[in-house]
Amino acid sequence: MARRSSSSSSSGVWRYLNPAYYLKRPKRLALLFFVFVAATFAFWDRQSLVREHESEISRLADEINRLHDQLRKAGVHLDENPISDKISREKLVEIDPINNQRREKVKEAMVHAWNSYVKYAWGMDELQPQSKNGINSFGGLGATLVDSLDTLYIMGLKDEFQRARDWVAESLSFDKDYDASVFETTIRVVGGLLSAYDLSGDKIFLDKAKDITDRLLPAWDTTSGIPYNRINLAHGRAHNPGWTNGDSILADSGTEQLEFIALSQRTGDPKYQQKAENVIRQLQKIYPTDGLLPIYINPHSGTTSYSTITFGAMGDRQMWETSMEGLVSLTKKTTPSNYYYICEKNGGSLSDKMDELACFAPGMLALGASGYEDTQKAEEIMNLAKELARTCYNFYQTTPTKLAGENYFFHTGQDMNVGTSWNILRPETVESLMYLWRLTGNKTYQDWGWDIFQAFEKNSRIESGYVGLRDVNTGEKDNMMQSFFLAETLKYLYLLFSPPSVISFDEWVFNTEAHPLRIVPLNGNSKAHSVETSPKVRPFGRKQGKQE
Repeated sequence: MARRSSSSSSSGVWRYLNPAYYLKRPKRLALLFFVFVAATFAFWDRQSLVREHESEISRLADEINRLHDQLRKAGVHLDENPISDKISREKLVEIDPINNQRREKVKEAMVHAWNSYVKYAWGMDELQPQSKNGINSFGGLGATLVDSLDTLYIMGLKDEFQRARDWVAESLSFDKDYDASVFETTIRVVGGLLSAYDLSGDKIFLDKAKDITDRLLPAWDTTSGIPYNRINLAHGRAHNPGWTNGDSILADSGTEQLEFIALSQRTGDPKYQQKAENVIRQLQKIYPTDGLLPIYINPHSGTTSYSTITFGAMGDRQMWETSMEGLVSLTKKTTPSNYYYICEKNGGSLSDKMDELACFAPGMLALGASGYEDTQKAEEIMNLAKELARTCYNFYQTTPTKLAGENYFFHTGQDMNVGTSWNILRPETVESLMYLWRLTGNKTYQDWGWDIFQAFEKNSRIESGYVGLRDVNTGEKDNMMQSFFLAETLKYLYLLFSPPSVISFDEWVFNTEAHPLRIVPLNGNSKAHSVETSPKVRPFGRKQGKQE
């Protein structure tokens, strides 16, 4: 028998793909339809089972963590199961589709902000998005670029990071006849460069960090060791601004320790650490029993001046536990909603006013709570952190734009009212939400952060970047994209929706400008450069606040 040709065999196969074939054979058409429907149902059923499985694992993991926390508070300490810990704290967050989507949205916002800066203000300090030009508000140190280095690296934006790195290597110069803020230059430039070095291992960042810090050092050449707040980068002349009447600001003096100690550890030169630690020794000499130092200190005598005590603008704290007792004494709560807030103290009287800047405090308290040996005290501090976070979140929720004003006043029976009504894209509230989520596992803090991010997207995003609001009640926009929006606000939001292993508290500590610095053990042997690790706890401070 003759074999059929290959062409006739091929045409036999193709006839099954011809719709006319099935129209002439209704039984086969019905069978094909049945197979298609069955396969579709099987596929979607499997997807549903996967989602339900992930949801159930997440629920059980949260319940296990809650029970573990209760046992720890009761004094019962169990051996940690590293497998379950990895599942609950890392893997589940990684496969959580909601967190993934939110994180990608934040990353896209960073890309939009960065590309706008590149297009309209490359190499300058900050972008003015509405007029589409750059401005050198920090003496031309490329503040936004340096502030953004670690955010770009953490988000995996490799090309953008490399381009910024090349600018630092080829164009960043500190030889400028400019009176720089010691504080702002330290937290933004020194901190940003050191963080980029710790993340990437590229020595150009360490060399640049040493260069700028050497130019800042003469500010510490005072009788008391308390630094001046401003210095000319080219000539080394240091002084304090006229509006402080010659005094130095506490936040400036007590905030540079992290960067200076880190620089000594990485260069092997102890002079930076010595300057920073001398400040702490001086503050210890004048430390009050309630732990609340005023915001102004005389750099010659090393004594405090009569001034406001505040956890908001210009008032970072040291000697932590003593200060927290003082903080508790400044807290009140409103009626009818029972919002907790931190008062400002003037002499013997309390002012019912709280800055949004003070919203770093919930995160600080949550971190510090784990350091108490007294479990009851730890729970008290953690509960205060949660209550203050609720207040800070409602700073946003109680305005028409859902963005917070700069400060709030509290009156009996009225809860809170906006005082200064601008919003300049500040990070303090989302900073605390990130810490509280990592330390409690409560996803409410992620939802609150998402609400805030959406409000920024709705009110602050424009075609050429992000802007603040002149008035959170009307939504009127300003013309500035603050460098800390990229350095802090977007970074904290990204980490809020990332696994805790990304820049873990076990390996990294954040400076005032949200620049993570690798924790170096006492023997000086830090681990290899890596972003992935696992969680723990460290406290930090916050910056002064004057609108530039």
